[in-house]
Amino acid sequence: MRVKGGYFTVLFNYNTTPPGPVTMKTSRVPTPTRALATLALAISLALAGCGGSGPEATAATSGGPAEAKPAEAAAPAVPVEVAKVAKRPISASYGGTANLEAPSEAQVVAKTSGVVLSILAEEGDVVRAGQVLARIDPDRARLEVERTGATVRKLESNYNRARELLASKLVSAESVEQIRFDLESARASHDLARLELSYTNIVAPFDGVVAQRMVKVGNLVALNAPAFRVVDNSRLEAVLNVPEREMATLKPGMPLRMVVDAIPGQAFEGRVDRVSPVVDAGSGTFRVVAAFEGGGVLRPGMFGRIEVVYDERKDALTMPRVALLEDEGEPAVFVVREKKAVRVPVQLGYVNGEFAEVRAGLSEGDDVVTAGKVAIRDGSAVEVINAAAEPAGANAIAQAARE
Repeated sequence: MRVKGGYFTVLFNYNTTPPGPVTMKTSRVPTPTRALATLALAISLALAGCGGSGPEATAATSGGPAEAKPAEAAAPAVPVEVAKVAKRPISASYGGTANLEAPSEAQVVAKTSGVVLSILAEEGDVVRAGQVLARIDPDRARLEVERTGATVRKLESNYNRARELLASKLVSAESVEQIRFDLESARASHDLARLELSYTNIVAPFDGVVAQRMVKVGNLVALNAPAFRVVDNSRLEAVLNVPEREMATLKPGMPLRMVVDAIPGQAFEGRVDRVSPVVDAGSGTFRVVAAFEGGGVLRPGMFGRIEVVYDERKDALTMPRVALLEDEGEPAVFVVREKKAVRVPVQLGYVNGEFAEVRAGLSEGDDVVTAGKVAIRDGSAVEVINAAAEPAGANAIAQAARE
């Protein structure tokens, strides 16, 4: 630092490029005071020049090179759930839905007109063939029977007397034949009147259950008006409309299984009763009639889900169906190998319910990803979070123990 007259010049030496000389004009002050002011200014400028920040200042202060930037952290493992590929029985089946129907169901009608006098069966009653369900006023029909009966008796008497007269040659043979024809006509009228009288009893056409009653006591029913609905629930049927591609696989006599919404947790066994030989051109389907034993908890009109099993393999290599990837193209799954997800194409066999048969691509004991598939790609690091997988063959051993 040099001082000349009323001016002074301060020079600094920095590790970086020096800012150059700083010239400041001062007022004329006494020499001691000016010296103190000059010293304070020099100290302030020196502290400001040495207080820089940044990588260069840090390096200059520490006396070493700038610290290196830390490397990026590795991607975290994706949590997934897995299941073992194992051997178990699997079946090939066709599934469909249908309503149960009673093949023997009839609307019982009134075969004659009249007023209902009594009701002898109610809804839910079990009835036998020929059992009287209701009675219609029989007075008119009974009187007609009596009238025709009297006509028959009269003509029978005339016919017998005419035969005696014919033997004595007192009447002609033509007169006797005419009386015989009239007698036969009267007998037919009498039989018809007795039939009409029997129609005043409304009877069950077959064994079954009264499903509905449509008449009441005092009602005037017309000829052929419905009075009851009787259903034979000892045998029930369900009609499936099956696509034509299944025509070669479904045959009469095949076993089937049905579950109904009204009775959860229970399956009902049946069989294929009839298979239509004709495919409907409009819908491309054919009719398959499934038969079930009735008389129990099953009722006509129930909605059922039916599965027809047409083949079964006892020891098939299977995996959970949920492990299949849902993208388009060939079937594939993710297999966990060395804590990484590996996409593996597979060849499928039967697919039924929760499991799918693996024909190629996997081995028994492989861990396939069942949950977390959407968050991983081929080669992604994964972490299995579900319980430890069963050893190879454990499912088959457990299945054998259950059998």
